[in-house]
Amino acid sequence: MTSDIANQASATGWTSRLWRAAPIRIIAGALLCIAPVAFFMAATHALIDKPYRQVWPFVLSAVLCLGIYRWFAQTLEKRTAVELARNAALREFALGSLMGLALICAVTFVLWTAGVVHFEGAGNGGWLNPLAEMLLAATLEEVVFRAVLFRILADWLGARIALVVSALLFGLAHFSGDGFSLFAFAGVTLAGVLLTSAFLRTGRLWLPIGLHFGWNFTSVAVFGYATSGNPAQGMLRTTLAGPDWLTGGAFGVEASAVTLIAIALLSAALLALPKKRMQPATQQESHA
Repeated sequence: MTSDIANQASATGWTSRLWRAAPIRIIAGALLCIAPVAFFMAATHALIDKPYRQVWPFVLSAVLCLGIYRWFAQTLEKRTAVELARNAALREFALGSLMGLALICAVTFVLWTAGVVHFEGAGNGGWLNPLAEMLLAATLEEVVFRAVLFRILADWLGARIALVVSALLFGLAHFSGDGFSLFAFAGVTLAGVLLTSAFLRTGRLWLPIGLHFGWNFTSVAVFGYATSGNPAQGMLRTTLAGPDWLTGGAFGVEASAVTLIAIALLSAALLALPKKRMQPATQQESHA
Protein backbone atom coordinates (compact mmCIF):
# COMPACT_ATOMS: atom_id res chain seq x y z
CA MET A 1 0.00 0.00 0.00
CA THR A 2 2.73 2.42 1.00
CA SER A 3 4.66 1.55 -2.15
CA ASP A 4 1.59 2.19 -4.33
CA ILE A 5 1.03 5.59 -2.72
CA ALA A 6 4.69 6.48 -3.20
CA ASN A 7 4.60 5.43 -6.85
CA GLN A 8 1.42 7.43 -7.45
CA ALA A 9 2.94 10.50 -5.80
CA SER A 10 6.10 10.08 -7.87
CA ALA A 11 4.09 9.84 -11.11
CA THR A 12 2.05 12.90 -10.16
CA GLY A 13 5.21 14.83 -9.35
CA TRP A 14 6.78 13.86 -12.68
CA THR A 15 3.77 14.96 -14.73
CA SER A 16 3.57 18.19 -12.72
CA ARG A 17 7.23 18.96 -13.42
CA LEU A 18 6.73 18.13 -17.10
CA TRP A 19 3.73 20.46 -17.34
CA ARG A 20 5.68 23.29 -15.69
CA ALA A 21 8.23 23.12 -18.53
CA ALA A 22 7.70 26.22 -20.67
CA PRO A 23 8.13 24.48 -24.07
CA ILE A 24 5.46 21.92 -23.17
CA ARG A 25 2.98 24.63 -22.15
CA ILE A 26 3.72 26.64 -25.28
CA ILE A 27 3.16 23.67 -27.58
CA ALA A 28 0.02 22.60 -25.71
CA GLY A 29 -1.45 26.10 -25.67
CA ALA A 30 -0.74 26.71 -29.35
CA LEU A 31 -2.17 23.36 -30.46
CA LEU A 32 -5.27 23.74 -28.30
CA CYS A 33 -6.01 27.13 -29.87
CA ILE A 34 -5.12 26.28 -33.48
CA ALA A 35 -6.43 22.73 -33.98
CA PRO A 36 -10.13 23.27 -33.09
CA VAL A 37 -10.27 26.43 -35.21
CA ALA A 38 -8.66 24.64 -38.16
CA PHE A 39 -11.09 21.73 -37.80
CA PHE A 40 -14.12 24.03 -37.54
CA MET A 41 -13.08 26.07 -40.59
CA ALA A 42 -12.40 22.90 -42.61
CA ALA A 43 -15.82 21.54 -41.67
CA THR A 44 -17.65 24.73 -42.67
CA HIS A 45 -15.78 24.86 -45.99
CA ALA A 46 -16.72 21.25 -46.73
CA LEU A 47 -20.37 21.45 -45.67
CA ILE A 48 -21.50 25.00 -46.48
CA ASP A 49 -21.56 26.80 -49.82
CA LYS A 50 -19.20 29.78 -50.13
CA PRO A 51 -21.87 32.55 -50.23
CA TYR A 52 -23.09 31.44 -46.78
CA ARG A 53 -19.72 31.18 -45.07
CA GLN A 54 -18.05 34.52 -45.72
CA VAL A 55 -18.71 35.97 -42.26
CA TRP A 56 -20.09 33.86 -39.44
CA PRO A 57 -17.61 30.92 -39.54
CA PHE A 58 -14.71 33.36 -39.11
CA VAL A 59 -16.43 35.25 -36.29
CA LEU A 60 -17.39 32.04 -34.49
CA SER A 61 -13.85 30.73 -34.94
CA ALA A 62 -12.44 33.88 -33.34
CA VAL A 63 -14.81 33.47 -30.39
CA LEU A 64 -13.90 29.78 -30.19
CA CYS A 65 -10.19 30.63 -30.10
CA LEU A 66 -10.67 33.10 -27.24
CA GLY A 67 -12.88 30.67 -25.35
CA ILE A 68 -10.37 27.84 -25.64
CA TYR A 69 -7.55 30.11 -24.50
CA ARG A 70 -9.57 31.20 -21.45
CA TRP A 71 -10.21 27.52 -20.65
CA PHE A 72 -6.50 26.77 -21.09
CA ALA A 73 -5.57 29.51 -18.62
CA GLN A 74 -8.21 28.72 -16.02
CA THR A 75 -8.25 24.91 -16.16
CA LEU A 76 -4.72 23.90 -17.10
CA GLU A 77 -2.67 26.84 -15.85
CA LYS A 78 -4.90 27.37 -12.79
CA ARG A 79 -5.00 31.15 -13.14
CA THR A 80 -7.27 33.99 -14.19
CA ALA A 81 -6.87 34.97 -17.84
CA VAL A 82 -6.34 38.66 -17.08
CA GLU A 83 -5.19 39.23 -20.66
CA LEU A 84 -8.83 38.65 -21.70
CA ALA A 85 -10.33 41.05 -19.15
CA ARG A 86 -13.50 42.44 -20.69
CA ASN A 87 -13.70 45.80 -18.93
CA ALA A 88 -11.59 47.61 -21.55
CA ALA A 89 -12.03 45.26 -24.50
CA LEU A 90 -14.05 47.48 -26.84
CA ARG A 91 -12.06 50.63 -26.11
CA GLU A 92 -8.67 48.97 -26.55
CA PHE A 93 -9.72 47.08 -29.68
CA ALA A 94 -11.02 50.32 -31.22
CA LEU A 95 -7.85 52.19 -30.27
CA GLY A 96 -5.68 49.44 -31.72
CA SER A 97 -7.72 49.42 -34.94
CA LEU A 98 -7.26 53.17 -35.29
CA MET A 99 -3.53 52.80 -34.66
CA GLY A 100 -3.27 50.17 -37.38
CA LEU A 101 -5.29 52.31 -39.78
CA ALA A 102 -3.18 55.40 -39.03
CA LEU A 103 0.06 53.47 -39.43
CA ILE A 104 -0.73 52.10 -42.90
CA CYS A 105 -2.14 55.48 -43.97
CA ALA A 106 1.07 57.20 -42.84
CA VAL A 107 3.17 54.69 -44.80
CA THR A 108 0.94 55.16 -47.85
CA PHE A 109 1.23 58.96 -47.62
CA VAL A 110 5.03 58.81 -47.56
CA LEU A 111 5.10 56.39 -50.49
CA TRP A 112 2.62 58.56 -52.41
CA THR A 113 4.69 61.71 -51.91
CA ALA A 114 7.73 59.74 -53.11
CA GLY A 115 5.87 58.84 -56.31
CA VAL A 116 5.73 55.15 -55.44
CA VAL A 117 1.99 54.74 -54.83
CA HIS A 118 -0.47 55.49 -57.62
CA PHE A 119 -4.26 55.57 -57.16
CA GLU A 120 -6.13 54.48 -60.27
CA GLY A 121 -9.75 54.76 -59.17
CA ALA A 122 -12.26 52.63 -57.31
CA GLY A 123 -11.94 48.90 -56.91
CA ASN A 124 -14.33 46.24 -58.12
CA GLY A 125 -16.46 46.06 -54.97
CA GLY A 126 -16.64 43.40 -52.32
CA TRP A 127 -13.94 45.12 -50.30
CA LEU A 128 -15.75 44.34 -47.03
CA ASN A 129 -15.61 40.59 -47.69
CA PRO A 130 -12.27 40.03 -45.90
CA LEU A 131 -13.40 41.80 -42.70
CA ALA A 132 -14.37 38.67 -40.76
CA GLU A 133 -11.39 36.70 -42.08
CA MET A 134 -9.03 39.49 -40.99
CA LEU A 135 -10.64 39.50 -37.54
CA LEU A 136 -10.01 35.77 -37.16
CA ALA A 137 -6.42 36.03 -38.40
CA ALA A 138 -5.64 38.84 -35.96
CA THR A 139 -7.29 37.06 -33.04
CA LEU A 140 -5.68 33.67 -33.65
CA GLU A 141 -2.18 35.04 -34.26
CA GLU A 142 -2.28 37.31 -31.22
CA VAL A 143 -3.50 34.53 -28.95
CA VAL A 144 -0.77 32.16 -30.16
CA PHE A 145 2.16 34.56 -30.46
CA ARG A 146 1.45 37.02 -27.65
CA ALA A 147 -0.77 35.30 -25.06
CA VAL A 148 0.82 31.85 -25.35
CA LEU A 149 4.33 32.14 -26.80
CA PHE A 150 5.47 35.52 -25.49
CA ARG A 151 3.77 35.31 -22.10
CA ILE A 152 5.14 31.88 -21.22
CA LEU A 153 8.60 32.71 -22.59
CA ALA A 154 8.59 35.94 -20.56
CA ASP A 155 7.92 33.98 -17.38
CA TRP A 156 10.72 31.58 -18.26
CA LEU A 157 13.45 33.72 -19.84
CA GLY A 158 12.40 37.30 -19.11
CA ALA A 159 10.48 39.81 -21.19
CA ARG A 160 13.42 41.05 -23.28
CA ILE A 161 14.49 37.64 -24.53
CA ALA A 162 10.85 36.63 -25.00
CA LEU A 163 10.24 39.75 -27.07
CA VAL A 164 13.12 38.93 -29.43
CA VAL A 165 12.37 35.20 -29.72
CA SER A 166 8.62 35.61 -30.25
CA ALA A 167 9.15 38.36 -32.85
CA LEU A 168 11.65 36.22 -34.78
CA LEU A 169 9.27 33.25 -34.76
CA PHE A 170 6.46 35.55 -35.88
CA GLY A 171 8.61 36.59 -38.84
CA LEU A 172 9.48 33.00 -39.70
CA ALA A 173 5.80 32.00 -39.54
CA HIS A 174 5.19 34.20 -42.60
CA PHE A 175 8.05 32.65 -44.58
CA SER A 176 5.78 30.93 -47.10
CA GLY A 177 4.40 34.17 -48.52
CA ASP A 178 5.16 35.07 -52.15
CA GLY A 179 8.08 37.48 -52.50
CA PHE A 180 9.51 36.73 -49.07
CA SER A 181 12.86 38.48 -48.67
CA LEU A 182 15.20 39.84 -46.04
CA PHE A 183 13.20 43.06 -45.99
CA ALA A 184 9.98 41.05 -45.67
CA PHE A 185 11.39 39.06 -42.77
CA ALA A 186 12.58 42.25 -41.09
CA GLY A 187 9.19 43.90 -41.60
CA VAL A 188 7.14 41.05 -40.16
CA THR A 189 9.61 40.57 -37.31
CA LEU A 190 9.36 44.26 -36.43
CA ALA A 191 5.59 43.91 -36.62
CA GLY A 192 5.95 41.17 -34.01
CA VAL A 193 7.90 43.59 -31.82
CA LEU A 194 5.20 46.23 -32.28
CA LEU A 195 2.35 43.87 -31.44
CA THR A 196 4.17 42.56 -28.38
CA SER A 197 4.82 46.16 -27.31
CA ALA A 198 1.08 46.78 -27.56
CA PHE A 199 0.46 43.68 -25.43
CA LEU A 200 2.95 44.91 -22.84
CA ARG A 201 1.27 48.32 -22.84
CA THR A 202 -1.93 46.97 -21.31
CA GLY A 203 -1.28 43.35 -20.36
CA ARG A 204 -4.38 42.50 -22.42
CA LEU A 205 -4.89 41.19 -25.94
CA TRP A 206 -7.43 43.70 -27.21
CA LEU A 207 -4.96 46.44 -28.21
CA PRO A 208 -2.67 44.16 -30.27
CA ILE A 209 -5.66 42.36 -31.82
CA GLY A 210 -7.09 45.71 -32.88
CA LEU A 211 -3.73 46.94 -34.16
CA HIS A 212 -3.19 43.75 -36.15
CA PHE A 213 -6.72 43.86 -37.55
CA GLY A 214 -6.59 47.58 -38.35
CA TRP A 215 -3.35 47.26 -40.31
CA ASN A 216 -4.39 44.17 -42.27
CA PHE A 217 -7.93 45.30 -43.05
CA THR A 218 -6.95 48.80 -44.15
CA SER A 219 -4.04 47.47 -46.18
CA VAL A 220 -6.10 44.81 -47.95
CA ALA A 221 -9.68 46.09 -48.04
CA VAL A 222 -9.02 49.80 -48.51
CA PHE A 223 -5.75 50.08 -50.44
CA GLY A 224 -5.71 46.63 -52.03
CA TYR A 225 -2.09 45.98 -51.11
CA ALA A 226 -0.72 42.47 -51.11
CA THR A 227 -0.27 41.34 -47.52
CA SER A 228 2.38 38.79 -46.56
CA GLY A 229 2.61 37.83 -50.22
CA ASN A 230 -1.14 37.32 -50.70
CA PRO A 231 -2.63 39.49 -53.49
CA ALA A 232 -5.74 41.51 -52.70
CA GLN A 233 -8.43 43.74 -54.21
CA GLY A 234 -9.56 46.73 -52.18
CA MET A 235 -11.89 49.69 -52.24
CA LEU A 236 -9.19 51.54 -54.19
CA ARG A 237 -7.17 50.31 -57.17
CA THR A 238 -3.63 50.99 -56.05
CA THR A 239 -0.37 50.23 -57.82
CA LEU A 240 3.19 50.60 -56.61
CA ALA A 241 6.13 51.39 -58.87
CA GLY A 242 9.72 51.50 -57.73
CA PRO A 243 12.49 49.36 -56.28
CA ASP A 244 11.43 46.42 -54.13
CA TRP A 245 13.13 47.84 -51.03
CA LEU A 246 10.75 50.80 -51.26
CA THR A 247 7.54 49.16 -52.53
CA GLY A 248 7.94 45.87 -50.67
CA GLY A 249 7.79 43.92 -53.93
CA ALA A 250 5.40 40.99 -54.26
CA PHE A 251 5.27 40.54 -50.50
CA GLY A 252 3.51 43.87 -49.97
CA VAL A 253 4.23 47.16 -48.23
CA GLU A 254 5.07 45.26 -45.04
CA ALA A 255 8.47 44.72 -46.68
CA SER A 256 8.96 48.41 -47.55
CA ALA A 257 11.79 50.30 -45.86
CA VAL A 258 9.25 53.03 -45.06
CA THR A 259 7.12 50.51 -43.18
CA LEU A 260 10.13 49.24 -41.25
CA ILE A 261 10.95 52.76 -40.07
CA ALA A 262 7.33 53.53 -39.16
CA ILE A 263 6.90 50.30 -37.19
CA ALA A 264 10.23 50.78 -35.43
CA LEU A 265 9.25 54.30 -34.34
CA LEU A 266 5.84 53.24 -33.02
CA SER A 267 7.37 50.24 -31.24
CA ALA A 268 9.95 52.48 -29.58
CA ALA A 269 7.20 54.85 -28.46
CA LEU A 270 5.19 52.02 -26.88
CA LEU A 271 8.26 50.49 -25.23
CA ALA A 272 9.26 53.89 -23.81
CA LEU A 273 6.09 54.10 -21.74
CA PRO A 274 6.41 53.78 -17.93
CA LYS A 275 7.50 50.31 -16.91
CA LYS A 276 4.59 49.76 -14.56
CA ARG A 277 2.30 49.78 -17.62
CA MET A 278 4.48 47.25 -19.45
CA GLN A 279 4.30 44.18 -17.23
CA PRO A 280 3.43 40.90 -18.98
CA ALA A 281 0.04 39.51 -18.09
CA THR A 282 1.59 36.72 -16.03
CA GLN A 283 3.19 39.23 -13.69
CA GLN A 284 -0.24 40.67 -12.94
CA GLU A 285 -1.86 37.39 -12.01
CA SER A 286 -1.21 37.71 -8.31
CA HIS A 287 -3.14 40.97 -8.34
CA ALA A 288 -6.07 39.73 -10.43
